[in-house]
Amino acid sequence: MAKVTFVNKDGSRSTVDAPLGLSLMEIAHLHGIDIEGACEGSMACSTCHVILERRTYDALPPPCEEEDDMLDLAFGLTATSRLGCQIIMSAALDGIVVSLPRETRNQLVG
Repeated sequence: MAKVTFVNKDGSRSTVDAPLGLSLMEIAHLHGIDIEGACEGSMACSTCHVILERRTYDALPPPCEEEDDMLDLAFGLTATSRLGCQIIMSAALDGIVVSLPRETRNQLVG
């Protein structure tokens, strides 16, 4: 078990237990954190968009082409944006801080 701190849309912080092997999106859902994940982690939307600290972003493998394509559609994209469904919690990520963008754009809703 590790810890993740989510910086919520209103600026408040929620530090939660993060089971190893789950994605950041799944961890957020487990703890009632306001992250949508409309496609349930199939990389078909950008509603689980998260913003990582630079050192965390740099420590991860780069996003694949499909993730990059979805990130291009994300509202409030930053240089350290990733999809929460693609970040799998490991012991090396214990203590990370993840910011949620103020808004998301759901391409699955017409």
